[in-house]
Amino acid sequence: MAVDPQANAEQPILLSMREITKRFPGVLALDHVTLDIHASEVHGLVGENGAGKSTLMKIMSGVYTEFEGQMLIGGQPVAFSNPRDAQTNGITMIHQELNLIPELTVYENIFLGQEIKTRLGTIDRRAMRQAAAQLMHNVGLEVDSNRTVGQLRVGQQQLVEIAKALSLNARIIIMDEPTSALSETEVEYLFQVIRNLLSHQVAVIYISHRLDEVFAIADRITVLRDGKLVGTAPAKTMTRSKLISQMVGRDLDVLYPKEAVAIGSTMLEVKDLTYTQANKRILDRVSLTVNRGEIVGVAGLMGAGRTQLLEAIFGVYPSSSLHGYVSLNGKPICFHSPQDAINHGIGLVAEDRKQQSLVLERSVTDNATLAALRQFINWLTVIKKRAEREAVRGLVQDLNIKTPTIETLVTNLSGGNQQKVVLGKFLLSDISLFLLDEPTRGIDVGAKAEIYNLVGQLARDGTAFLLVSSEMPELLAVCDRIYVLCDGRITGEFSRPDFDQEKIMEAATQFIEKTSNGSRAREEARV
Repeated sequence: MAVDPQANAEQPILLSMREITKRFPGVLALDHVTLDIHASEVHGLVGENGAGKSTLMKIMSGVYTEFEGQMLIGGQPVAFSNPRDAQTNGITMIHQELNLIPELTVYENIFLGQEIKTRLGTIDRRAMRQAAAQLMHNVGLEVDSNRTVGQLRVGQQQLVEIAKALSLNARIIIMDEPTSALSETEVEYLFQVIRNLLSHQVAVIYISHRLDEVFAIADRITVLRDGKLVGTAPAKTMTRSKLISQMVGRDLDVLYPKEAVAIGSTMLEVKDLTYTQANKRILDRVSLTVNRGEIVGVAGLMGAGRTQLLEAIFGVYPSSSLHGYVSLNGKPICFHSPQDAINHGIGLVAEDRKQQSLVLERSVTDNATLAALRQFINWLTVIKKRAEREAVRGLVQDLNIKTPTIETLVTNLSGGNQQKVVLGKFLLSDISLFLLDEPTRGIDVGAKAEIYNLVGQLARDGTAFLLVSSEMPELLAVCDRIYVLCDGRITGEFSRPDFDQEKIMEAATQFIEKTSNGSRAREEARV
């Protein structure tokens, strides 16, 4: 349970931000925002993408040093010149985008910039490994600290970031979407770590689009909208609908809309699909179907093989590593590349849109036409710019993509609008089957509703969807059927009338619970 908000009110104020205003060229990012952070509290900070959350936290953590207003620590005004100043004053931030060096080991990343030295001034690697082992134990990360970070799964890398923050002995820890790559087991363990921190007078600022998590861990919640403070209130006095209304400025009666759609004939059939990597079976005889107009979900813990299933269908892996049968519209297929899959009407929206689905330093236009560029090239292989711009303008209007112009760099868009560009890229390619891997990860509730509205409209027109999501409420709300993966195997199939969250989770942990070795079970649950 979270600490009682009334008790927190009696705790000392560690940090005060008074009338904070931040301007960028042509944009008022923060408008006279006031915020107090108490010791021994988890302070939830919520708002849509672009509400000003990240800007406020970057000021607090010393990333942005020019702003209007005042920041006080222990009642005394402070001004940071850089993030190191903030860390010296007990403030550290765990960014949503992991700030690790893949080529360095786990312990080297944890102590990067704060290496332990011997009396002779040399790096004491033994002491660093020992200290790292204790920090890793505190966050439930059971891997060898000598392993390079690049060898770890995304969820494990997130835990390295948290251990790194704990090593700084911070009084205020800012966590920006800390669970975006964590399994439910890891999330619960993280919450235990956070609660332990509270007993040491530490404050945690918790930023997340996952409102269930915010209600589960936060003592107080602050809402920002369009750079302004909407209000701060004890979490126990808030309701989900009230919070969403404050965030978006309107009521969202149905966050994940679901319309009745006539399900058509079978579009995708997978039989006994097996994917082997380094002599290990990642997928083990997976069989499933997806029909026209149907939204089929894939549930499971991290490491269950969900992403690999989508990538195997999409032609990411060499055919020599795959066995089984896949057919599209009744015809056997074996794609040799993602482009081959796109040519056959299949599009993959990858989990990591910034690394796999977008070219961040190119414009909205360049990204939106990336998969359909052949449509805009004449016989001289010259791009027909006018036709390309007209198509992208129509796409921006249809999908309500918020961008200053179609030539704006896609890196400057919010997460939700970036995801709309990814979906739009495939809409221009006449895709009939979408493979969606965590399509709403890291985006706000308003953008989630818009994306699932779009999915529903496309399904009504006969488009099929195979949807991977770690958000169980999303799967239960939008899917017609749900398959469950555990350890690369299908362990359950549920039709909409039979949806049961408890039974789905039981299927997702079927093999984990049967593992006799306790440490192995914990590690498998954590992937």
